[in-house]
Amino acid sequence: MANRLTPSTITLLTLPPLLWAGNAVVGRLVHELVPPMTLNFLRWVLAFVLLLPLAAAVLKKNGPLWPHWRRYALLGLLGVGCYNALQYLALQTSTPINVTLVGSSMPVWMLTVGALFFGVPVARRQLLGALLSILGVLLVLSRGEWAQLMAFKLVPGDLFMLLASIAWAFYSWLLVRTREPAGVRGDWAQFLMAQMVFGLAWSGLFAGGEWALTAAHIQWGPALLAALAFIALGPALLAYRCWGAGVQRAGPAMAGFFINLTPLFAAVMSTLFLGDHPQWFHALAFALIVAGIVVSAQR
Repeated sequence: MANRLTPSTITLLTLPPLLWAGNAVVGRLVHELVPPMTLNFLRWVLAFVLLLPLAAAVLKKNGPLWPHWRRYALLGLLGVGCYNALQYLALQTSTPINVTLVGSSMPVWMLTVGALFFGVPVARRQLLGALLSILGVLLVLSRGEWAQLMAFKLVPGDLFMLLASIAWAFYSWLLVRTREPAGVRGDWAQFLMAQMVFGLAWSGLFAGGEWALTAAHIQWGPALLAALAFIALGPALLAYRCWGAGVQRAGPAMAGFFINLTPLFAAVMSTLFLGDHPQWFHALAFALIVAGIVVSAQR
C-alpha cells in the first residue's frame, strides 16, 4: 500500500499541515464573527463554486459519481462535513493549546484504525515513530517547560477535537480503499468534487441545525470575507488535493505522522504574529517530529 518517501511525496504531505495550521489560526480569529458549523458550510460553498468549472462533468446525471454515491457520501461526511466543523466547534470552548494537543494524537488513531478496521498490522518502528513525533509536539506545546502540560484541563472542545481526529483517520484510510472508476480517481478535481457535493449537504444540514437550535449570527466584514477566501482556497482545495495525492503514495499510516507538523507550524505562525523570536525548543521539536517520520518510513 505504501511506497518510500520521495521529495515530491514529502512536499505533498507537508503542505496540508502548513495550510491547516493557518486554518486553525484563522478559525480562532473569526470565532466571534461566525458560528463554527456555518463557517464550515460557507467555506465549502465557496470551494464548490471555485472547483465547479474544473469538475462539472462528474455531476452529470450519467456521470461516474452516482454508481458509487454511498462511498462518496461517507467520504463527504467524514472529510468535509465533520472534521473542520468539529475543529471550529472545539475552538469555541477550548484553548488552542488543548485543541492542538488532542490533535497531536492523529498518528495513534491512524495506526489504531488501520489495525482494527482495515487489517493493517502495526510495526514496532511505527510505534517508535509515533512516540518521537508526539514528544516533538509536546515540546512545542509546553514551550520547553513540561510543567505547563500539567496545568491544562479537558473541556468539551477537547472531546470535539478528539472526534475530529478519529473522523480524519477513517477518512484517510477510506481514501486508499477505492473501487471507483480510474477516470474519477485520476482527476483530482472530479474526485474532490464527488466528495464535496455530499459534504455540502452534510455541512448544510449541520449549519441548519446550528441556526435552529442556537442564537447564531454572522458579522459580515472584510475580515470574515478574507478569512473565507483563505480557508476555501488553501486549507480546503489545495490542502485536500495534496493530502489525497500524498496518502495514495505513502499510505494513511505514514501520512498520519505528517499531521504532527500542524502544531509546529501553528506555533511558528503564532510566533510571527506575536513578534517573538524562535526558541530552541522549536528546532528540537522539529527534529523529533522529522525523526518520527523517518523512523516510520524505514522498511
